[in-house]
Amino acid sequence: MPTIRTTHVGSLPRSGIVADLLFGHEKGLPFISTDYDQIMRDATAAIVARQKQAEIDIPSDGETSKISYATYIKDRLTGFEGDSPRDPPGDLEDFPRFRERLAKAGGTPQYRRPRCVGPITVKTLEPLHKDIAAMKAGLAGAGYAEGFMNSASPGVIALFQPTDYYRTLDDYLHALAEGMRAEYEAIVASGLILQIDAPDLGLGRHMMYKDLDEAGFLKRVAVHIEALNSALRNVPRDRVRLHICWGNYEGPHTRDVALKTVLPELLKAKPGALLFEGANPRHAHEWTVWSEAKLPDDLILIPGCIDSTTNFVEHPELVAQRLGHYIDAVGADRVIAGTDCGFSTFAGFGVVDPDIAWAKLAALAHGAAIASRRVDG
Repeated sequence: MPTIRTTHVGSLPRSGIVADLLFGHEKGLPFISTDYDQIMRDATAAIVARQKQAEIDIPSDGETSKISYATYIKDRLTGFEGDSPRDPPGDLEDFPRFRERLAKAGGTPQYRRPRCVGPITVKTLEPLHKDIAAMKAGLAGAGYAEGFMNSASPGVIALFQPTDYYRTLDDYLHALAEGMRAEYEAIVASGLILQIDAPDLGLGRHMMYKDLDEAGFLKRVAVHIEALNSALRNVPRDRVRLHICWGNYEGPHTRDVALKTVLPELLKAKPGALLFEGANPRHAHEWTVWSEAKLPDDLILIPGCIDSTTNFVEHPELVAQRLGHYIDAVGADRVIAGTDCGFSTFAGFGVVDPDIAWAKLAALAHGAAIASRRVDG
């Protein structure tokens, strides 16, 4: 019987002590490194074990040690200092009263986004090796045979952390690609699956390139993917997956570029699996794209069947119905059940209550089991 496996995008709710340590580290507060590392190892083991309880088949480390999915690179690459001004997404600019309400409610997480002020080189891989060791210990302790680890795309680093050093954006993207290559290759060499987080390929349309028309944006996407493929040149296609999203926030999303529009460029990226939004009200209808598109025979689809911006717990039957669309398009052996985005993209911040996040993951597993039985029947 075909079994529809389950996974998710990566970030999971951190404990209070982990979030406090991450923000303390961000502020340069003193701490005992051995104690800090042990807390991160223990927290990683706990979050991997919790995924086992929720019946997630391909787990992550929850991005436990990272304050956010893109700015963590300042501790691993040279050239970053200071902070960068916030540039709101275009859809929030269209609805200023809602944007103001979000700001007053604390809807914008506060952490540094350092700018690039010097040449990009590898500063140290020690934090990465600590993450890998903690993840592999957690996998062994929970009885997992495989797991994945997130890493930021060159484009999303550039999106949130502009450069004052490189003459052109293209130069910056390719420098970032070469700088991140060591991290990508180390994750794969460890035996873990590499997940590239690339919101720049979706969210970039109404943030980084909001002043371009659609054709102009697609030309920029092609450059982003060229840089990413260069960074992945030594990584096997079947050991890397790519996550695209349009911004993990509750908002109008009326400026999101359509999946159908950007998909031809996405298919030029090297990764052999794609994670994408398929549950929220702005993108749930786009399952039709996959049956219409000409796809590589080995491409794995990991659709979001659970929304990461609402505290509704999806009914398992809805999850199964959503999976059915993708199974019909490419076959059960090429579909893995996923989530729209992470549940704690920034440490200590998430609109979904931690307990509800775990309930949603359990519903994902239940729905995948229903879909698996239907394939067999």
